[in-house]
Amino acid sequence: MTNDLIAKSAMDRRLAEIITPVIEDMGYELVRVRLMSGKNPTLQVMADRPAGGIEVDDCATISTAISAVLDVEDPILDAYTLEVSSPGIDRPLTRLKDFDTFEGYVAKLETAELIDGRRRFRGTLAGIEGDEVLINIDEGTVGLKFDWLGEAKLVLTDDLIREMLRQRKDAGVLNETKFDEIETETSEEETE
Repeated sequence: MTNDLIAKSAMDRRLAEIITPVIEDMGYELVRVRLMSGKNPTLQVMADRPAGGIEVDDCATISTAISAVLDVEDPILDAYTLEVSSPGIDRPLTRLKDFDTFEGYVAKLETAELIDGRRRFRGTLAGIEGDEVLINIDEGTVGLKFDWLGEAKLVLTDDLIREMLRQRKDAGVLNETKFDEIETETSEEETE
């Protein structure tokens, strides 16, 4: 069985089958789906635009569309809460292409089984090669088969934040005119 970081359990995979066509038709991508059980079950859906940059209004639109389809399909027996969100800056990496897209950024990867005596790998993503994710760690570059991964996410770094802000600005999502001008104060030492 191939690993699927988008939807892990059988129920998550069933939900992904229902949700994916709906959000793809709207121009978004499914990043991850998780049905969190408990006293108040929660269906967590993470979506993004193919070019990145999803807003609160997008999440509301997606939520409305998903709710309508889930009401018809009715795969979840109990009452549940639907949460639709963006992947965030330190996003989970759930598709092989994500490891290529975010090459050069720091990530934490965890394998389902021990690989050479370890499960956790933290380093700089070095792209993909076939079905392997390449990551530069202290010992050198390691290739991990995508199917081996249990969890993977970007690590919040200054470089990553700068790049995400640049992308949002380039995409017209970040409108600088909505912000006050930044004023810097000069210390007395600098003026003497």
